[in-house]
Amino acid sequence: MDEVRALSATGVREITLIGQNVNAYSGPDRSGTNRSLARLIELISEIEEIDRIRYTTSHPRDMREDLLEAHRDVPKLMPYIHLPVQSGSDRVLHEMNRGHSRRDYMDLVDRIRSYRADIAFSSDFIVGFPGETDADFEDTLALVRTVNFASAFSFMYSPRLGTPAAGAADQIDEVEKRQRLSKLQRLLDEQRAAFNLACVDKTMTVLLEKQGRHFGQLVGKTPYLQSVHLLAPTELIGSVVNVKIAALVSNSLSGRMLKELESPV
Repeated sequence: MDEVRALSATGVREITLIGQNVNAYSGPDRSGTNRSLARLIELISEIEEIDRIRYTTSHPRDMREDLLEAHRDVPKLMPYIHLPVQSGSDRVLHEMNRGHSRRDYMDLVDRIRSYRADIAFSSDFIVGFPGETDADFEDTLALVRTVNFASAFSFMYSPRLGTPAAGAADQIDEVEKRQRLSKLQRLLDEQRAAFNLACVDKTMTVLLEKQGRHFGQLVGKTPYLQSVHLLAPTELIGSVVNVKIAALVSNSLSGRMLKELESPV
């Protein structure tokens, strides 16, 4: 909290809480009582200068009910969660020692959406884990189609020295891994493009971060971490403004700043 207050005094307007399995966080307050990530988020939201709060990376098995409630009750907590799943196959998830099943993950996504309907998800995927069959890979594609991600990171499995998987006999052929990754990435890219396209003609809040490439242009981020380009004076850098999204431009959005609120996200 002291660090956040110090940052806010320098003009910082968005805070991202970072950790490995950050949603498992538990820390003592000044009285010695352990507090969860949700409570930390609530306290940060009380700092007037902070406009936005995010956290990453979370683990499905550590998503507590009070954190879901925070997405409903804390307006400064952005409606965007990076929730890695790695695979859609129960067998592969077990071999990865993920500690959750395919159904656990999809049920959690449904529960989170029941708390905040406009929430969007990003995720991580690994293809070609030792022993992954064609059926296992198809389970991953099916999960992606069901959840419908706004963004994702995907990779081919590569052995890490000292891990059980590195010594497994049933390694997947490199050509097969590349083919699977290409197929998965095409699907994920389609979903990301569709999500971005659905934002066109909407009014969204944008935190202006820096000058753009062109004269008079600023670049900012939506609640969903999309980059937006618009014309605005440089003195507005660090401000949250309402923007009507006009077009999808490659991997970013363009828009125009509004003077009045028009149902922003």
